[in-house]
Amino acid sequence: MSDRNSIEVIRNRLGAGELDAALSGAQALLEESPESDDAAYLAAVCYRYKNQHDEAQLLIDRLKSSAFDRGRVFQEQGHLYKAQGHFETALAAFKTAAELNPALKASWQSLSELAGDLGNAELRRQSNLQLQRLERLPKTLVAVTDLIGQGRLYKAEALCKRYLRKHKTDTEGMRLLADIASRLGAMDEAEFLLESAVELSPGNPQLKIDYITVLRKRQKFESSRRAAHELLLTSPDNPQFQSILAISQMQLGDYADAVRLFDSVLAAMPTSSATYTARGHALKTWGRRSEAIESYRKAIESDPAYCEAYYSLSNLKTYSFEAQELDAMDRLAASNMLTVADQVNLRFALGKAYEERSEWQLAFEHYKKGNFFKKQQSSYSAPKMSEELAAQAEFFTREILGKFSSSGFLDSAPIFIVGLPRAGSTLLEQILSSHSQVDGTLELPNMLTIAQQLRRKAQGYDGINYPQVMARLDSLELEKLGRRYIDETKVHRQGAPFFIDKMPNNFRHIGLIKSILPNAKIIDARRHPVACCFSGFKQLFAEGQEFSYDLEDIAQYYNDYVSLMDHWDKVLPGSVLRVHYEEVTNDLEAQVERLLDYCGLPFESACLNFHETKRAVRTASSEQVRQPIYQSGVDQWRNFEPFLQPLIEKLRSSLSAYPFP
Repeated sequence: MSDRNSIEVIRNRLGAGELDAALSGAQALLEESPESDDAAYLAAVCYRYKNQHDEAQLLIDRLKSSAFDRGRVFQEQGHLYKAQGHFETALAAFKTAAELNPALKASWQSLSELAGDLGNAELRRQSNLQLQRLERLPKTLVAVTDLIGQGRLYKAEALCKRYLRKHKTDTEGMRLLADIASRLGAMDEAEFLLESAVELSPGNPQLKIDYITVLRKRQKFESSRRAAHELLLTSPDNPQFQSILAISQMQLGDYADAVRLFDSVLAAMPTSSATYTARGHALKTWGRRSEAIESYRKAIESDPAYCEAYYSLSNLKTYSFEAQELDAMDRLAASNMLTVADQVNLRFALGKAYEERSEWQLAFEHYKKGNFFKKQQSSYSAPKMSEELAAQAEFFTREILGKFSSSGFLDSAPIFIVGLPRAGSTLLEQILSSHSQVDGTLELPNMLTIAQQLRRKAQGYDGINYPQVMARLDSLELEKLGRRYIDETKVHRQGAPFFIDKMPNNFRHIGLIKSILPNAKIIDARRHPVACCFSGFKQLFAEGQEFSYDLEDIAQYYNDYVSLMDHWDKVLPGSVLRVHYEEVTNDLEAQVERLLDYCGLPFESACLNFHETKRAVRTASSEQVRQPIYQSGVDQWRNFEPFLQPLIEKLRSSLSAYPFP
């Protein structure tokens, strides 16, 4: 009998209440296939029903570190806590389960019951609304929602498309398909689906909210602002709609109006920690640090367990927690009443707090735990990423790039700053954007979107993928892609002849960039391997840097990055300017001259005084680049060296080639 058949037999026995037979079957399967997560999960359920709680917990802990359906793991954790009478920790587990997979009815039901028992009327109301929504939803779309929650996106996509062939105007089906497309990086498809759904059902606010979210992800900030304004007009006093417009205003740089809107929300909801935190983000990006701190502290005052506010304070980089704040965070960490998302925020904040106090081992343990919890929410595969990067080097030979060299859109405006996060790219952007002829923008997603579209285009062919699909493009198509990139990014420019795109992950797509924009400049921001990797490990990224949650993964990613950049140097000699962070901090003037010379720009002293440039900075380094050059951060990693030996060992080849010790 196959493992899959065995699992079905065990599941049927469990459903029939034959606990001993089900447990024996699960144990036998685990002996034959110790890696079977399905068997471990069913065994955990059996142990819970048999009140063997310690045995159940061991299996659940194992599953939390595996790739198994995480929503159901936390749902089972909730059931186990509830069976032991740990109701508040059960509540946190069920909340995590529902966040990971909104299709889990049992989690919503348990949340409703526990919230009622614990006197949380608002959570009970929200849980009941979600239960009612799931009851109304067609079973096929519940299954699609479940598959999305499990991360099985291609299966969810196929099922949702089959459903929509029969129900062409079902806007909930369209919304779910748009969600899948967004998760797969097909943002244009997501936008089209939601735009169509809104036209079909203009009175559905959730469709409009999702549409605004996709417009933001595509960085169509003016369009998202218009859509948010139209949404607010339907209910001018709705605090949620006011918050949505505030965020849109913030992304357009209108921080004064964003703060005004957040203040309006707080007038109606004076204890909204989420709003105080969002208001703090606006003030931080605006450069009003002291007011941002006050807003974050108000969030904590409103809800002492609101962990995102603690993390937001730590992410200012220049903030030091007071003793009573640290005590409060320590008590929270020991409470076991936090969701996984709360644990992530709190652990990163505690890591920064103890690092400030030079308690290196304790700081490292908190960073490690924060990354562990974050990785539980991720499906990142280091081997798969290595394969993707190797495919770039395999396809983009000197011959292929020579063939493409006469194609593309001949615009010299874009300057790409690539590399790994925390390698100094924001510093280089701040230096260059201080020049009168250069616009600083954002980490633009446009090139990643083009790559994703090519990846999906390849699905129409047998046996090829991206980048191999580029061999099917003619010179007209390559020029069209380059022109599209320039057109789509105009919204971020302010009229200067040049502009910066500092999306670090674009190093994966330099072959694509030079094929569609042959005159683009590319700057590789590089930093000491251990310093760069550990700085990334300490940073909680909003999205897109999933390799950073594990020291082995981040070391592999760094090594792969170096190998791919070596390849670009060979096949595109002289096309990429490499700038080492250590050289910038050692001799700023010389490196500024190198940068300006490479970009064909005349010298301007403002580039040396970059910290005086007034502009919004949205990355984790926003506070640091508002200060003059300093060297104190170059070797900070050495304080943690005793705990980084596995990382150092895996980076051995990159370390031996790096020009600075």
